[in-house]
Amino acid sequence: MTKLTVGICVYDDYDGAYFTLQSLRLHNRNIIDRLEFVIINNNPTSAQGKALHSYKNWIKEPVTYIEYDNFCSTALRDKVFGLANTEYVLVMDCHVLVANGALERLLDYYDEGKDKGNLLHGPLIYDDLQGYSTHFDLNVWGSHMWGQWGCDSRGESKDSKPFEIEAMGLGLFTCRKDSWLGFNDKFRGFGGEEGYIHEKYRQAGKKVMCLPFLRWNHRFDRPNGVPYTNDLKDRFRNYMIGHQEIKKDTNIVVDQFKDVIPMSYIQEVKNELGIK
Repeated sequence: MTKLTVGICVYDDYDGAYFTLQSLRLHNRNIIDRLEFVIINNNPTSAQGKALHSYKNWIKEPVTYIEYDNFCSTALRDKVFGLANTEYVLVMDCHVLVANGALERLLDYYDEGKDKGNLLHGPLIYDDLQGYSTHFDLNVWGSHMWGQWGCDSRGESKDSKPFEIEAMGLGLFTCRKDSWLGFNDKFRGFGGEEGYIHEKYRQAGKKVMCLPFLRWNHRFDRPNGVPYTNDLKDRFRNYMIGHQEIKKDTNIVVDQFKDVIPMSYIQEVKNELGIK
């Protein structure tokens, strides 16, 4: 039977990680023997990091827990695949709830061999539990991010057929472990992976798919503020690295950031990457 590794990376979000993992464990008892967990603690010496370290002992299912503080980055999600001991992997943010029955249907999808090595997503369900987004539109930039949320009516019903999309937010994604194409190991800080990884799949002859049954809800609000550094310089550099790798025009990235980042830093990154 197919087994699935569910992995999260956590930076000072004990409450989010606690309820995400407890929900997964509590609401999937019928398939719990087919699940394993990976937890990457990205700030293990903080109070929240220490609490996460203690919490892992309550998890009786197979779990791989590591502490990593060499650098902080959303690209650490890449490490989940190297730590996974199963054929299939699902990576999600540490403040995400997955709809009832979604993981069971995902396992059925994998059992039936329908994934074909593609990168799989599902609709993001908003807090009213009615509105949803199915994809990212990469023709649009907004708030210095490549891609904006889009809605395809084919995602309205969880029983609709899977359909191809251009990209999607990486709050939840899944694929076969041996088909994962990986993030660039130069990425640092927050952001820059969306769009890049999806184009990478297409260039490899694979697809990015929306599975309407794989519905998830993401906590966006941070009333106490974001605990990690969200520096636009990091995001700019990641986009430049990613665009260069997938052979996209890096001038587009420069145009999006030139009003908020010093030209001296833009030139520094271009020099680092050998871009004229």
